[in-house]
Amino acid sequence: MSDAFAWDGTDTTGESVEIGKGNLVRTGRDIEIFDGGSGEYRDVTVESIRRYGSTVEVEVYDTESGEYRTLEMEDD
Repeated sequence: MSDAFAWDGTDTTGESVEIGKGNLVRTGRDIEIFDGGSGEYRDVTVESIRRYGSTVEVEVYDTESGEYRTLEMEDD
């Protein structure tokens, strides 16, 4: 995956999410996502990354809400 382009996907509720360009998605890194459900940018910490066929599952910890979220990102 390249950090040069935005990365589109959904969360487990089906809402759209986007990891913006410039975010290096690696375990332990803090990244910024755009949460389509709330219409807000959120700072999250990457907890794990797993590939499933044509999907990449990124588990993140949302420091603002104190919740873990699973993002299902498109694998181009």
